[in-house]
Amino acid sequence: MTTVREIPNVQVDIPSGKKYEQPVGLFINNKHVDAVNGGRVKVFSPSTEKLICEVVDADEEDVDIAVKAARAAFQNDAPWRRFSSAERGRCLTKLADFIEQNLEYLASIETLDNGKSITLARGDVQGAANCFRYYGGWADKDYGQTIETDVTRFAYTRHEPIGVCGQIIPWNFPFLMCAWKIGPAVACGNTVILKTAELTPLSALVLTQFIEPAGFPPGVVNVLSGDGRRCGNAMACHMDIDKIAFTGSTGVGRMVMRSAAASNLKKVTLELGGKSPNIVFDDADLEEAAVWVNFGIFYNSGQVCCAGSRVYVQENVYDEFVKRVVNKAKSLKVGDPFDEETFQGAQVSKQQYERIIGYIESGIQHGAKLEVGGKPHGHIGYFVEPTVLSGVTEDMAVGKEEIFGPVLAIIKFKTVEEAVRRGNNSTFGLAAGVHTNDLRNAVKVSNRLEAGTVWINCYNLLHHQIPFGGYKESGIGRELGSYGLTNYTQTKSVHINLGMDLPI
Repeated sequence: MTTVREIPNVQVDIPSGKKYEQPVGLFINNKHVDAVNGGRVKVFSPSTEKLICEVVDADEEDVDIAVKAARAAFQNDAPWRRFSSAERGRCLTKLADFIEQNLEYLASIETLDNGKSITLARGDVQGAANCFRYYGGWADKDYGQTIETDVTRFAYTRHEPIGVCGQIIPWNFPFLMCAWKIGPAVACGNTVILKTAELTPLSALVLTQFIEPAGFPPGVVNVLSGDGRRCGNAMACHMDIDKIAFTGSTGVGRMVMRSAAASNLKKVTLELGGKSPNIVFDDADLEEAAVWVNFGIFYNSGQVCCAGSRVYVQENVYDEFVKRVVNKAKSLKVGDPFDEETFQGAQVSKQQYERIIGYIESGIQHGAKLEVGGKPHGHIGYFVEPTVLSGVTEDMAVGKEEIFGPVLAIIKFKTVEEAVRRGNNSTFGLAAGVHTNDLRNAVKVSNRLEAGTVWINCYNLLHHQIPFGGYKESGIGRELGSYGLTNYTQTKSVHINLGMDLPI
């Protein structure tokens, strides 16, 4: 195996005036190491546009080193394979403890690196701890079945780990996605190589400081920072990675799937994009619905794959509802993400910021009415005002394409049938919302919507016990809950002869 030198942490300033030690090396075999070719990538704060630090930039050779480490840790004679399922669970619960003990520290790093508000970052960090602890509890409870066929045989199934799992996470929830990916994979006995998003590598690298103290042997959890075109593609193509999990855009998801098929036909799960419908019927509590609609689109600066970005409003309450949504949007505080009162922080990058502004301009140009927002906020950082566009039609880009920003498109409808038909008129199928006081209608509509998650009289509520994933082009497989374990196990059937007649 190629040897690479260990690399020290660097000191980073947080706007609160505090400093911390930031790991910048690739985390392989429980050590922070340099890239073979010495590559570096600059990391900027989207709220200040200032350089935070540089981290190591992994390429194909580094992926290969990480895969060898993960494969060695997965061998039958390796310490990890001798861990009992209960011991694997204890490692995860210890990791959850470390996260909770350092919650404020980790949330500050997430806010610095991603630009999200500190209050939302705290929720992400606590959610990650909850997720790790949940899968720690599952580690010794995922097992097969005994199957009675007839008196001549005894049969049973085993749930066995897949092996070396490559995991590629996005930039919108950098820390939380670590838990969503690593938790179920190691609970089932796999080893992992997790690639951070190029824009937001810092919190995952800080998490690695807790891996060895939590009890994980070298090579079980490896974390790489690197460009998706080199590092991510090398993982998807690698012949010794047994499974790839990707969260991100539908376009990149297609490339991951093609690479997986063209290599060793590795197992694939994908959590991809969305353009989710959020339907408001005329019997809904309009004030409550307006609050949830705002939360559904402006939470996390609109950078949410399941954001309720298409809002369908029944025609006889349309004008009143638009007023309520606009008033609520005006009340949201945008700006310094370290301000405790800020709800909406920065967009993650200049490119994303410019993309959002371009969509808003396109919507207005094609006939949508700008009700509120539509402009940059402030002079420093990548902030966009909460934006509401009314009079949108599905042939407009803002009505059918994923913007991934704080832009709400409002569309008028007449009947229940029309709402369902138009809500399903999308290549995506990640989530949907229904707002009504008629429970029977709520259930009927939710059953007919082609989406992996449907929220009734709420929106954007996720929980580690409840599966999450999409229909159609929004993905393959489910994360979270007991369903998430199926992504990381394979089932073996065993037949034992108890006295069968010889077949020939």
